[in-house]
This record gives sequence, C-alpha cells and structure tokens, in this order.
Amino acid sequence: MLLSNLRWLFLFFILGQFNRQYVEATWPLLNSSTIQLLCLFQDAANASESLEFSIHAEAMFKAAVILSQQYNITIEGKFIEWYVAQTNGKAVDAISRTCQAISTCNIIGIEGPVLSGETPIIAGLGERIGIPVISYAATDPDLSDRHAYPAFYRTVPSDNIASIAIVKLFIRFNWTSCIIIHQNDAYGSGGAKALTEAFINNNLVVADMLVFDVATRRMRDNLKNILTSSSTRLVVLWAGSTHTSLILQNALESDVLGPHFTWILSSTISLNSFNETFHQKLIGMLSVEPIIANVVHAPINTTLLNAAYNIWKQYEPETFPDSTKVDYYALFAFDATWLLIQALQRLCSKVTNNSFSCLSFINSSSCFDRYFLNSNSFFDTINHMRFLGVSGPIQFNINTTDRINGSYYFVQNIQFSSNRLNFIPVLKYSEQDNWQEYSEVNKIIWPGNSLILPTGRAKLDGVKLHIGVIESVPFTMISTIRNEFGQNTTKLIGYVPDLIELLQNKMKFIPNIELISSNQTYASLVQLIEDHVYDIIIGDVTITATRRGKIDFSNSIFNNSLHIIMRKTSDINFDLFAFMKPLSFKLWLLILGVIIFASILFCLFERENIDPYKEKSIIYLCAMSIWYVFGNLVGYGVDSFHAETPGGRLLTAGLYILCLVLVASYTANLASELTISKSKNVISGINDIKNGKILSNRIGILVGTASEDYYLREISGGNRNYYPLKSRQEMYNGLLNNIIDVSFHDAGVAEYITNNIYCDLTLIGEGFDQGAFGILIPKQ
Repeated sequence: MLLSNLRWLFLFFILGQFNRQYVEATWPLLNSSTIQLLCLFQDAANASESLEFSIHAEAMFKAAVILSQQYNITIEGKFIEWYVAQTNGKAVDAISRTCQAISTCNIIGIEGPVLSGETPIIAGLGERIGIPVISYAATDPDLSDRHAYPAFYRTVPSDNIASIAIVKLFIRFNWTSCIIIHQNDAYGSGGAKALTEAFINNNLVVADMLVFDVATRRMRDNLKNILTSSSTRLVVLWAGSTHTSLILQNALESDVLGPHFTWILSSTISLNSFNETFHQKLIGMLSVEPIIANVVHAPINTTLLNAAYNIWKQYEPETFPDSTKVDYYALFAFDATWLLIQALQRLCSKVTNNSFSCLSFINSSSCFDRYFLNSNSFFDTINHMRFLGVSGPIQFNINTTDRINGSYYFVQNIQFSSNRLNFIPVLKYSEQDNWQEYSEVNKIIWPGNSLILPTGRAKLDGVKLHIGVIESVPFTMISTIRNEFGQNTTKLIGYVPDLIELLQNKMKFIPNIELISSNQTYASLVQLIEDHVYDIIIGDVTITATRRGKIDFSNSIFNNSLHIIMRKTSDINFDLFAFMKPLSFKLWLLILGVIIFASILFCLFERENIDPYKEKSIIYLCAMSIWYVFGNLVGYGVDSFHAETPGGRLLTAGLYILCLVLVASYTANLASELTISKSKNVISGINDIKNGKILSNRIGILVGTASEDYYLREISGGNRNYYPLKSRQEMYNGLLNNIIDVSFHDAGVAEYITNNIYCDLTLIGEGFDQGAFGILIPKQ
C-alpha cells in the first residue's frame, strides 16, 4: 500500500513539473530583434517573497512586451523583446547575470531588481553604461536620492511614504509608541530607519528595535523578554513575507501575539502554514502594503490592464488568478515595462540624425565599458514622461527617483471570513485623503476578537506575573495557620501581600508569588530582575540612582528614611541627693539664707504678740520662727500661731509668693532632669556619627543596601571601615550582645521592631537620607 502511494506521489510530481514547463513554454520565443529589455526576477528557491509574487510579476512583464508588439510599437522598425534573468539575493550574482545579458544581447533598459540589497550595484551599472534601471519592488528609502542614483527609477512607492502612512495610522488611533522588528538587510534596515525618523518627527516613540538575522533565520534578541518587559504592546514588523512567517512562528512560541499584542506587518503572508489551534492569536493583526489607484477610486488605465490580462490568460492561463487577486507588485512591474517602452519610442522619434541608430552603443562587446550614446536624452525623456498606467498616474522628475503622486496603501486585517482566516481590507490611504474606511461592511477586528480599539499600552488583565517578595517585618511576614484538614500551612501576611491583593483586584493579573531566599542581598535583587528571574519584585527596596541605571522602579509604594538604632541605656546611678539637682547649689544656699533672715524678722515682729511664747527662751522663739517661715515657704503653713503685726503679715505674703516661684521651678526642673536621665544616650543624631563620636568598627552596616551606599557616600568617603552585617537578624543580635553600638535601619521596619519585638532597642535622633520604596521592574 505504501509503495503504491509513493508511486502516485511520484507520478503527480512528474506531471506537475511537466505542466509547469508546458505553461512556461507557451510564451512565444522572441529572439528575432536586437532591442531587448532585461528583467531581473528573484529566484523562487531563494525568494524572500512568495512564489505567486514572482510568477505574477514575470507574467505582467512579458504581457507588456507582447502588448507593445500588438500595438505595433517598433523602434527603427524592430519590435522590443525581453531577456529574463534570475537573481538569488546576492549583489555579486546579480551584477554577474546582468553583465552576462548585456554582453550577449542589446539590452537598452533594465527592469528590477526585486531586492533593495541588489539595487544599488545594478543602478550603478546603469549609470555607468547610460541605460535606465526601473524597479517595481525595491523600496529602500536611500534609493530615492537622485544625485546618488541618476539612472534609477521605481514605480513602487518608497518606504519613506510607507512610514508616513504608518505614522498617520498611529495618529488616527491615538497610539504613541511601538517596537520595531526588521530583517537585517537593505530592505529591513532602510524601512526601520525611515519609520524611526518619521516617528521622531511626529513626537512618537520607538520603544525598542529588534533584528531578525536573514543568514541564520533567527532573532538576534530574546523576543519574549523584550516584548513582555516593554510598556508598549504595538509591534511593527518590517520584513519580507518568508521572513515574516518565521518571525511570527517564533512569536507564537513565545506567546507574544494576540490578545495582548497588536502586530502591524509590512507584507502579507500565507496563513495556511499556521496550525489552526493558533488562529485565535493571529486575529487582529494588520498589514500595510502598497496598492493601485483604483482601490481608492483614483483613475487607472483599464484598457491596458484588460489587454495585459488577456495576454496572460492566453499564454499562461493556469497561473492567472481572479483579476482581483493579481499581486499589486505585478502591476507595478507592468508600469515599469511600459515606461521603458514608451520612453524608447519617444526617444527615437526625437532623433533626426540618420547617420547612426538612436540606440547606438560604443564598446558594445564589454559589460562595463559599453555606453549608450543617447543616455542623457533617454533619462531626460523618462523625467518628462507622464501617462496613466495600470497602477495609477506615472510621472517622474529630476529631483527624486520616486514616482510623483500615485502612491496608495491599504490596511488588511486578519479575521475570520467564510469560516476561514483571511486578510480583509479595512482601511485605504492616499496622500490627499489620508486614511479612510475601505468599506462600510469591513470592520477592524482587534486582537482577542474584540471591536474595542487597543490602547497600545501594556495591560496586565489575565497576565501571569511571577512576583518575588522579600521576608521583611512588617512588610512581608510568614504566618503559620491550620487549614480545614488540620494541617499547618504557611501564609504571607503584611503590607506587601496586602498591596499585591489590592493591585490584583484593580489590574486583574494572575499573581505567582514566590518568597526570595534570605541569602539574597538587596543589591542582588536588581540582577534577578535583569536576568528575568522574576517579572517584578516587591519589598522594602529603596529607589536609588545606581539601581535606576540597571532597572526601573514604579512610583513610590512607601516613603522611607534611615534611622539610627542602638541599645537602650541600662545603667542606673543611685544618688541620695538627686532630689537637689533641679536647683543649683547657690540657689539652695540662698533659700537657706532667706529662711534664716525671714525667721529673725518674724521673731522681731511677732515676739510681743504671741502670748503663749512670751516667757520662752530666745532660742525657742527662734526655732519656732524658723518653723513658721519654712512651713509657709513650702506651702504647708503653721497652725499653732499666726502673724499679728503688719510686718509679720507682709513677711508672710512674701513667703507665699516665693513659695509659688520655688515650687514651680523645682517641679519643672525635676521633670526635665528625670526625662533626661531616662533618655540619656551616647549620641543624639547622625551628626554625632559624622563627627566621630562612635568608632567606625562599632557601626554595623547591612551590606548591599541603601544604608551602605549612604555610609560610603556621606560618612566614610568610600572607605569600608564599618562592621559588615549580612542580615537584619545579625544586626539585632549584634546590638543586643554589644558587638556593635549603632546601625542604620529603614524607618518603617525600625519603628515596628523597636515597639513590638526588640524593646531593648531604640531609635536615636531624626530620620535622614529621605527616600522611597518602589516595585522593581525590568528596564524599558
């Protein structure tokens, strides 16, 4: 059975090859004339475009030549014929085959080449021998320079115009940025350059530029990492159809197509090569390609077009598609051929000198040394040519190699049509009317099968985020809980898990939270983001200039500053006379003197008026006077006797006033003294550390943190003379065990630690080095 199938397959292959040869052989063999046009086509085996592209272009080229014969267009009585050569994408081979044709035939014009990379050398040869080179597919913007390429023309619009059309498309949809992917040849690099310049001129942003290597047929960059880490979700792909298919296959494998990314292609591709399971991811793509004038309701030469189609159907009917499916580049090829034919006819009609042919060459046997005598007149004729072609109006001037006007584009959208995936035209563009709807029926289907215009910015809805978190009290803590099955499970609690939950509810992403190993330093977290180990890292990570140079940060999630943390002072000094410290020694002596002096005055004033004590001794009276003065001075008073004389009463009033002043002053000073004694520390703030009140080897610094950066920058001048700490637990143990005297700590964590866990530690002075914590994200 297998052998039988193989025989049938072999038979079909032989018949297919025979049929192809038969179709090719049906074109008439034109070898009777000495006037020939050389057309350079790309070898189908090495084509960057589709096989259909080459077949259609060659058919329309030959149809134009045969049509000229049917219209009886002759040059000095001879018909124009064709010479076809194929190139393989290498400039040296293109020039070799061109020279071979020029050396063996009377080539008076070159159509092609297809590739922008082959065009400069062929255009240079055309300038050297004085014949025009007209391309129907080379779009490199650098080829527009008339001074650099005086013998070159093209009927296909330049990529400069395509770039302007794409910019206007971005403006239409309010998009502001994109990523450009291009193949690394003249076509891809030239298109990317033109698009970048157009973006800059219109205040749009090219977020990144990626390269597809046509030699290795691989992306040079990590497509997934760069696209997923970018803030834009718009991708412009500038590549030929063959390379576009390879790049899209890579994108499918990396999962960077729909519904999260919108791709804009510079060429359409066959969608049959993709597995049907991936079709949903292809929906919503756009392509921007040149078209002919009648698509935008501008005039074309339908008479020429129908005549060319009839010739094609006559000589190669099996390759002729529906007239609406003819490749537009084939129509550019027809106009390039017809331009050469018309220019030759007009040139020779002007030549009146019958002594030599209007198509005379010198040194005609050599490729590089031959020269067309009427080259200047030939170029001048083309520069002033103006006719209506099958692609639109054809006109050139001496300032540029591009056609004047006649540049049109359309946008096709990948969507389901007739139960299959197709490119459907949705927008059309002309330089006069800008972008317009292609038809009222065809609506744009965006990625995700949506009718809602994408913003072009990164969205996290439905995106899985690998989030790294750092265990740091109180931001991220591990709690052990018992589940419904009686098993102990761990749960992350704290500020960061709550923040992630809040962001998840608002942004609808799918979090995959992983606790980062405690062995990682804060500095090493930056490398984890650079290496794409995590999508983002959330924790008490300070935003610094050094870190910003490597990665990006979100807006502040927590305002922070550094604090000095140290042990509480535990030494207690016993002093029997501590109660006297609120007042100075001199003041105590003054108070004692006041008591003695006031007692003497009181004794003198009241001695005769206190009946029970009149008979007492003078010593007893003095003692009672001292008692009276002391009692009133301290606010206690004396109940056994009172002042009776005016002098005694005045003295008593003075003692009351003095009592108020002394008691208030004593109370205030005593409270201040007690407060100071309880909060007495070696230093009072960061300035004391800067002034050297703490030995550098007694200052503990957590390695790889913002506090280390601050110490090196502001205190030690880059000298790592501190006591290095590897973890916060080592910091706490070092302080409690008197290994270090002070350390620097983030304010939020330090306040929680000193109030709830390590009550023997305290914060000193005001915060310093104000900053903020941010979410670590990859560099854009």
